[in-house]
Amino acid sequence: MRVVIAEGNALLRQGIVLLLSSAGHDVVGVVGTGPEILPALLEHRPDVAVLDLRMPPEFRDEGLRAALEARQRIPGLPVLVLSRCVEESYAAKLLADGARGVGYLVKDRVGRVDEFLDALERVAAGGTALDPAVVGELLTRRRDSPLDLLTPREREVLALMAEGYDNVTIAKTLVIAARSVSKHIGNIFLKLRLPPSDSGHRRVLAVLAFRNNSQASGSSH
Repeated sequence: MRVVIAEGNALLRQGIVLLLSSAGHDVVGVVGTGPEILPALLEHRPDVAVLDLRMPPEFRDEGLRAALEARQRIPGLPVLVLSRCVEESYAAKLLADGARGVGYLVKDRVGRVDEFLDALERVAAGGTALDPAVVGELLTRRRDSPLDLLTPREREVLALMAEGYDNVTIAKTLVIAARSVSKHIGNIFLKLRLPPSDSGHRRVLAVLAFRNNSQASGSSH
C-alpha cells in the first residue's frame, strides 16, 4: 500500500514512517508543513494519506483543508486525519465531504499499533475509521433527538458502526448473534428515518443522519 504522510511533529512523523514501513507499506511521500501536503498528494496519488490536522506554519486546520481539497482534485482519495484531541467540528467537516474512505483518529491511537494499522487499511479499502472518542462526541451532542429513541443495545451497535466495523466484528465485540446485529441496524435506520436500503458507506450514515438532524434542531431555536 502506497502512503503519503504529513505530520508536523518530527518525532511522530518518523515513528509513523517506521511503523508503516515495518508493516510492509510503501511510504512514497513525507512532508512536515501544510503547504507541502497538496503538492505531495497530487504528485504521488497514494493509496491512502495520513494527515496531521494542525500543521506548521499556522497550526490551525492545514491538514483538514488539504484533505478536502485533495479529495476534490483526486475523487475518492482515502484520507486518515490525526488530531491531538477530539475536535468534533473538524471531524464533521471531513465526514460531510463524504463518508467513504475517510478516517479521523486521536493521535494516541497511533501507539496502539494493531488498531492504527487496522484503521488505515479500512480507510484505504474505502471504509471508515472514527475514533471511539469522536463517536462519543457525535452521539452525545444534543438531547431531544431521534437518538433518544434507540435502546442501549442499539446505541452500542451504532457506535461500533460509526467506528467502521462490519456486522461480524460487531457481533463478536458485543457477544451477540450476527442476525441480532442485522436486526438492530434495521431498527437504527428506521428510527433515524434512514432507509435500510442505503448502500455503500452506510456504516456511518446513521451517525451522519443524527448529526445533521441535531444541527437542524439547533438552528431552529
